[in-house]
Amino acid sequence: MDQNIDELKELPFPSPEAGRSTLVALITKRNILALLEAVHKEMGNIFRIPLPGFKPVFLVGPEANKFVTVTNRNDLRWRSEGDPVTEVLREGLLVTDGAMHDNIRHTVNPALHKKLLEVYFERMLLRTNQVLGDWKNNQILDMLIEMRKIALLIIIDTLYHQDFTHELNTLWVDIKKLLAHISPGIWVIFPDVPRPGHRRSLKKLDDYMYKIIKERRNNPLPVNDLLGVLVNAEDFDDNLIRDQLMTIFIAGHDTSTATLAWALYLLASHPEILKKAQDEIDEVIGVEVPTFEAMSRLEYLDKIIREALRLYPPIHIGNRRAAKDLVFQNYRIPSGTRVVYSIYLTHRMEKYWPEPTRFNPERFNSENINKRPPYSYIPFGGGPRNCIGMAFAIIEAKLVLSCVLQKFDFDFPPGEFKKIHPHMGATLEPSPGVKLKISYRPFVTQK
Repeated sequence: MDQNIDELKELPFPSPEAGRSTLVALITKRNILALLEAVHKEMGNIFRIPLPGFKPVFLVGPEANKFVTVTNRNDLRWRSEGDPVTEVLREGLLVTDGAMHDNIRHTVNPALHKKLLEVYFERMLLRTNQVLGDWKNNQILDMLIEMRKIALLIIIDTLYHQDFTHELNTLWVDIKKLLAHISPGIWVIFPDVPRPGHRRSLKKLDDYMYKIIKERRNNPLPVNDLLGVLVNAEDFDDNLIRDQLMTIFIAGHDTSTATLAWALYLLASHPEILKKAQDEIDEVIGVEVPTFEAMSRLEYLDKIIREALRLYPPIHIGNRRAAKDLVFQNYRIPSGTRVVYSIYLTHRMEKYWPEPTRFNPERFNSENINKRPPYSYIPFGGGPRNCIGMAFAIIEAKLVLSCVLQKFDFDFPPGEFKKIHPHMGATLEPSPGVKLKISYRPFVTQK
């Protein structure tokens, strides 16, 4: 720190009542978003939440996002030993720091480069249609489940060159158990509390990852997918390869699942926006098979996706630990402090987003984008450690939504709309799901 310590302010705490409410909400509901919004309104863009043994500092706003992701990124560590995420991902890209992280990212990056998206597109389309082909006219479906099926099939086919159809049934429960295991909960306050039930599921996912690694080593394929890149990389043994496969598998599919489910929820909630999106798809694609080239012309759908990511960013907070004493806006952040920057709260700051809770894709017209400062919109993080799969995720979302909107109309069954709320799981997902009644659009052959 280059400021006189006597000039610095201590990090502020909210009122005792707010602190008690935080604890109750975290233990009973595992959802403190509403409370964080209230504390943010009361305290401003810097505040602490007083929990037993866990007193993170929350930073909100563009300046905070830049502070964490760019300016002081080398002094803020991702890895937290004892954290369930670290336990599951081990030495995965998401939970490593320094030179090791940079080396892994450099190795993984070619498999997620933009130039490969057109190669992956046909496999994305195949797996999307595989799931949509089972949908029936006037059927009620949970879009959180359906979008998870699509996301799992896509990520395993495109990046691992495997058909995950069988495993959708055999590993579905285990995937859900692992996601629950790494979701925020009582372990945040009491890390030693027993949390049985996940080790068997982790073992089954590990067995799958090691199996496909062995198969690829024995039968190399002429493809540049993620598994191929890792198997051919120097200094990557099976364990380190497994850690990257598990990281991309968990983080990649769950974020896409949440994004797609929220987008469909928002479209069903706003029929006029749904119609405008369908009109664009009818004009650009019509009744033809969607193409990679057509995705770039779906400009309104792109805005819908970006607005869904604003309202409900799947990774809604970024979690770091200060490796040294830091200063942010004249506040002292002691070494060892858990630093949390809130993407969710930044995306709902009225200063940058008028009527912040309203779903309005027009926010992403070019004239509006230019009015907002950098780091006011960061659904994929920011700086050198932003999401490595960002381009993949956007093209996947556009393809899946264009296929759904091209073929189906949908609406909420009676009473379902009011049940849905954000849930802080491994990602920010709609709970208890997004049940929609689907119906074929007029040109779709009745089944």
